[in-house]
Amino acid sequence: MIHLSSETGDLFEQSFSFAQKQVRKLVEKHPLFYPLYTQNGKWKHEGPAWTHWCDGFLPGMMWIFHKHTPADSPDSKYWLEQAIRYTTPLEERKNDRDVHDLGFLFLSTYYRWYRHSKDPAHREVLIQAGRTLALRFKEKGQYLRSFVADNSLFIDIMMNVGIIFYAARETGDRRLRDVALRHSLTTRRVLVRGDGSTAHEGIFDTDTGEFLRQTTHQGYRGDSCWSRGLAWSLYGFTTCYEYSRDPHFLATAEDCADYYISHSPSDGIPPWDFNAPAENRTLLDTSSAAIAAAGLLRLCRLAPDSMKGHLYWSTAVQILRSLCEKHLAKSDSKWEGILKGGVYHVHKGLGVDESVMWGEFFFCEALERVLW
Repeated sequence: MIHLSSETGDLFEQSFSFAQKQVRKLVEKHPLFYPLYTQNGKWKHEGPAWTHWCDGFLPGMMWIFHKHTPADSPDSKYWLEQAIRYTTPLEERKNDRDVHDLGFLFLSTYYRWYRHSKDPAHREVLIQAGRTLALRFKEKGQYLRSFVADNSLFIDIMMNVGIIFYAARETGDRRLRDVALRHSLTTRRVLVRGDGSTAHEGIFDTDTGEFLRQTTHQGYRGDSCWSRGLAWSLYGFTTCYEYSRDPHFLATAEDCADYYISHSPSDGIPPWDFNAPAENRTLLDTSSAAIAAAGLLRLCRLAPDSMKGHLYWSTAVQILRSLCEKHLAKSDSKWEGILKGGVYHVHKGLGVDESVMWGEFFFCEALERVLW
């Protein structure tokens, strides 16, 4: 791995401090509010949420801030109190069978809380969330169904299957591990293409389990490569390999990483969809970049080829430099988010060229991984 220059290290530390400043402002202005995306730079608005899948990201950032604040600083106590305050209300969602996002909700919160507290009750919340998510498994088709319908598989679920792997490891439940593995194998087969690009959604025949077609809700077309979906896949298959040690999943993560790197601009910030028409490719998605950076920083330590590991590390550093230098909201005192230029849902007109909570969280996670 390369070492950060003092200039780059300072840039990243200043950006991490700015992130803390923005989150503190949000907490003080809108106590116990769990935002999804900004509207004209403001978190509190009347825009629709579509689904409530982001509630773990704000407290997740608080856990990151607490971990990397000196214990004797008043800020350490502040971030711990806020992290617990915002994490505790999520516990009841360990039984939420309406969403496929329990990994997003609990790996960013209760997992970090348990690592801090070692409280068995926090571990039990994680295990139950994993068991609940596993109930979405469809034997015919071998996949965890999305929140949309029984016949629907989302690439996003690769970011959530980790909590099933976790529950399986902690309990020794082979059935849970089998569900996680079979879902991951199905996703690899039907949503990851030969060139490492990805589809957003797969549709199945629920009577036979036959895979029918690739489609999308948020990408340009069913056969295009929506950049956030690709980043989910890169990160998700990396996690899958960490738990399973199946080299097929490592190869898939590397294929997705290689596609991302070879198809992104030199600064590492991709268009919202890699196959969007020329007039539509000027819309970037910084949240995809933040996810990819965090994923690459996990993947670089697993790659058996040291040259490839170096490439993934240096690409992640380049992405973070670009985000810090060109997309941070630091120069706009009225902007309430951390990163500008995120994209939620183009077709619904939600959170387009705004701050989005997953972009904020994975940006902070990537900074954490590169700095400590």
